[in-house]
Amino acid sequence: MMTLHTTEKRNLIVSEMAENLIGSEIIKLGGEINDRIKKGEKINNYTIGDFDPKIFPIPQELTDEIIRAMREGHTNYPTANGILELRKAVSDFLNRFLKLDYSSDEILITSGARPAIYAAYITLLDEGDKVIYPVPSWNNNHYIHLSRARGVMVETSAENNFMPTADDIRPHISDATLIALCSPLNPTGTTFSAEMLAEICDMILEENSRRSQDEKPLYLLYDQIYWALTFRDTVHVNPVSLRPEMRNYTIFVDGLSKAFAATGIRVGWTFGPQVIIDKMKAILSHVGAWAPKAEQVASARYLTQEARIDEFLLNFKNEVDYRLEHFYNGIISLKNNGFPIDAIPPQAAIYLTVKFDLVGMKTESGKVLNDANDILYYLIDEAKVALVPFSAFGASTDSTWFRLSVGTCSRTEIDEVIKNLNFALNRLSK
Repeated sequence: MMTLHTTEKRNLIVSEMAENLIGSEIIKLGGEINDRIKKGEKINNYTIGDFDPKIFPIPQELTDEIIRAMREGHTNYPTANGILELRKAVSDFLNRFLKLDYSSDEILITSGARPAIYAAYITLLDEGDKVIYPVPSWNNNHYIHLSRARGVMVETSAENNFMPTADDIRPHISDATLIALCSPLNPTGTTFSAEMLAEICDMILEENSRRSQDEKPLYLLYDQIYWALTFRDTVHVNPVSLRPEMRNYTIFVDGLSKAFAATGIRVGWTFGPQVIIDKMKAILSHVGAWAPKAEQVASARYLTQEARIDEFLLNFKNEVDYRLEHFYNGIISLKNNGFPIDAIPPQAAIYLTVKFDLVGMKTESGKVLNDANDILYYLIDEAKVALVPFSAFGASTDSTWFRLSVGTCSRTEIDEVIKNLNFALNRLSK
């Protein structure tokens, strides 16, 4: 009797979730650009929300403490919710800078922000539960897929700096379990005003007062990983400071990654109602998504060095702000020269929001730029600059807005990039 060889078929049988999971569009684009750079092309790659350590190194004191912790032998497992010294240091850090009063038992240390977000989704959501999230925004669509939840996108507008309003969200809340927000926002570098966020909080509180005790509450996931990087008169606001009653419904996501250029150190934290934090801890203990112990010990020691933190943040913010402001001024100068481009004044994070309204224009070879993807590759090929279209963050494919990330940018290259953009834009015709 003939035996059918089904090995190939078996290798392709995975869960529906895994089969339909897509990779990060941003990492894919960044990798493609880096491959071209390795082959000799000169491209300014502003796609990834990361830092070049040669330009933006982590604090020297943090480096020293990591080495010290390694030498002391802190290479075994940490406790599942993070070492107590770090949770206490984070508690003090939040109280000092944000006037948020969370005990060490309400704080969970994670391997960066991603496990915290994943754990929040898995903890709060059953299959089919509704999550409301704005677009453009970072990765909510992927976490919804991983948790088998049901996503409702709320597309935002440039008029509101791409921040969602209560009116945008309100039509969808009656059967929702989670609202996922981020401020300062990746990809835009814009923030909530106190008035905008307070109105959203009031709406959540009103909805929860309407629900019966048999219903799940409506929760708010508040990603504030960029809160330390606000510039000039921008002030970071958070739900619990604005409305203390939101403490029962808010899960914060935070960490060292962006505030200290420490994306690879992998020390993040989440905090919120202890009953939820305890469940998140239980989930992540099975995943093993804790920050390495030596880095936890080092971070606990570093976060107590208040004067050093103040000194680092002052210099770091000045350097990031310089890049954002000079790129913004350069883009606006091109706009004032008649080119169909624009930018939103920078407020926070490491991102500038830039518009290249070039759909319908022709290259010198006669090719028509039909969409954001065509614009993206025209800028790469002719201006030698790589950005990320907002469509990679869930926005409409008709959007011609892009994210420019300055974490890998030196001061000296900004003028060259603006000059290259001027050259490339001059080569287009209607």
